[in-house]
Amino acid sequence: MAYAKRVDSNQADIVRAFKNMGCSVFDSSRMAGGFPDLVIGINKITCLVEIKSSAVARYTSAQEAFMLNWHGSTVARIDSVDAAIRLVNMLKKG
Repeated sequence: MAYAKRVDSNQADIVRAFKNMGCSVFDSSRMAGGFPDLVIGINKITCLVEIKSSAVARYTSAQEAFMLNWHGSTVARIDSVDAAIRLVNMLKKG
């Protein structure tokens, strides 16, 4: 079973931002199979989050395959604290 070799440099700041906004956060970055980096929850909504180091960072082939075959909600791509804030505000609105 393959595991992620590293987490993105901005992950700690993004996790802290999610928690400061009242989200539950589960770090799933070590899971195999292209599973997204985080599972967050707020207002009884669960969201899968893939963290990228920048707006131009690419998905791995495993991440692309996971998202292609995932039949749940869209995986949110987050590359900054500002993007995390926008996601949480959108989730709070329902």
